[in-house]
Amino acid sequence: MAIKKSLLLAMVSATLVTSAAFAQSPTFFRIGTGGAGGTYFPIGGTIANGISAPPGARPCDEGGQCGVPGLIAIAQSTTASVFNNAAVQNGELEAGLAAADVTRSMYMGEGKFEGKPHPKLRIVANLYPEDLHLVMPKGASVSNLGDLAGKRVGIAQAGSGTQVAVLQMLDAWGVNRDNMDEAELNNSQSAERLADGQLDAYFYAAGWPVAAMVQLASTKGMSLHSFTEEDLAKINEIIPAYIPSKIPGGVYEGVDEDVLTPAVSALLVVSSDLEDELVHGITEALWNSNTRKLLDNGHAKGKQITPETALDGVAALGVPLHPGAEKFYKDAGLLK
Repeated sequence: MAIKKSLLLAMVSATLVTSAAFAQSPTFFRIGTGGAGGTYFPIGGTIANGISAPPGARPCDEGGQCGVPGLIAIAQSTTASVFNNAAVQNGELEAGLAAADVTRSMYMGEGKFEGKPHPKLRIVANLYPEDLHLVMPKGASVSNLGDLAGKRVGIAQAGSGTQVAVLQMLDAWGVNRDNMDEAELNNSQSAERLADGQLDAYFYAAGWPVAAMVQLASTKGMSLHSFTEEDLAKINEIIPAYIPSKIPGGVYEGVDEDVLTPAVSALLVVSSDLEDELVHGITEALWNSNTRKLLDNGHAKGKQITPETALDGVAALGVPLHPGAEKFYKDAGLLK
């Protein structure tokens, strides 16, 4: 009888534990990314996977997910930076990937966003550099951005940080919507139009390699514009967040030489409305060993997402860290 009683108690205890696990209310966490042909979408998906640990999931130390207990993060395809930041501000998304220059402008209410500040924006981490790709048909070239006047040019989709920055750059070379046949398209659409001869060039800022460009290069072929050092300095003066960078030769088939181009940091942004404990847990999960494996085995840019570079340029940007993320970095000795 004693043995039966012990077994019965054990079974009841196990049932209660299991029921409690499944009864745990899930917390849904939406992350705005970008188009499927770019870099935000796969990186956002990897981050969502890393920080998730759905109710009832196997514990991390038993080979399960190592994210925030009860959290279900979902990467959503969007039109990227501007949309993501606006949605975070409005509570339509909990987080988003966004370019540093656009995030600063929107937080401050400057430039295109004059008088429309987004004060709820908070940073969790600097992720990786987004290199500006100026893509043209195979064999085509321009001496500088001024040569795009009168051309059919993809300026990225409305709601993207790329479009905001590109229009500023083009304006400095005397090119604008009045003397250019512009098209507001996402990366995949732009690559298709270029391949079909409907575009002379298109812009897209993303971490290389970009899936749609890999396909374009291996089928129709393409060329990338390499900026001069003088032009890079001019762009940096116009948009300080865009710094000189390089796309190594060989990243894309047929583009064998290094390409000099401006780049801007991609950030993980959240709302100030999120509880400190939740964001602390998300930041901790972002930098654990399990997420490290996911980042290293996913998109090539994942290897550049590290805790050592997570705060690069953040202090100078003027957009605050979320207090939950700040506490993690201080506890980890990465922030004084």
